[in-house]
Amino acid sequence: MSGASADRAIVLFSGGQDSTVCLALALTRYSHVETVGFDYGQRHRTELDARQAVFAALETGFPTLAARRGDDHIVDLSGFGAISQTALTQETEIWMNESGLPNTFVPGRNLLFFTYAAAIGYRRGVTRLIGGMCETDYSGYPDCRNETLKSLERSLGLGMDATFTIETPLMWRDKAETWAVTHALGGDHLVALVAEHSHSCYLGKRETRYEWGYGCGECPACQLRAAGYKKWRENL
Repeated sequence: MSGASADRAIVLFSGGQDSTVCLALALTRYSHVETVGFDYGQRHRTELDARQAVFAALETGFPTLAARRGDDHIVDLSGFGAISQTALTQETEIWMNESGLPNTFVPGRNLLFFTYAAAIGYRRGVTRLIGGMCETDYSGYPDCRNETLKSLERSLGLGMDATFTIETPLMWRDKAETWAVTHALGGDHLVALVAEHSHSCYLGKRETRYEWGYGCGECPACQLRAAGYKKWRENL
């Protein structure tokens, strides 16, 4: 690899709350930020649709930051959903499996996502990869853990003979702190953007609008997002 720049980054951008905050943070730190999204056979298209809504809202509300945004890459991993058999890729109820993980866990998803992002970055001279993973306030997914991603960072470097950096700025923050970071980055305007346009609900529901955004209000993702918003507001 040649021509890599420390002032460029690729953000794993799903259209969810955490990846939207990571995108906003990257746009404040780096001069050129590309994004990558994955169609992995999700049971709903809501997050993929949210990606475009977030892009449009950034253009309107934060044009200086949006000017730093480069190409957006969509990777077709639709076959992945067929083999993962989870509540995020099939119409099934959410429950805890024998290992103690919710069946919303898509095995290997983040490992695959970062590998594809690294392959894109390798050809484009971008070795800084950013994701919204967190092990402070999460569902226990092993591919969100700091140890997992540090190991992957080393493996990507060895496998591509390049020095990749995986950044996870929310790793040690709970959802209340994530809302606080959002406000620190862009005030009430960015908080409103995240609430209105990003999407986290596992069921893809957007019929009901809560203070914290749209969702079913009952799934683990909605509960985390709602509880974090409430805690953040109470601590203001």
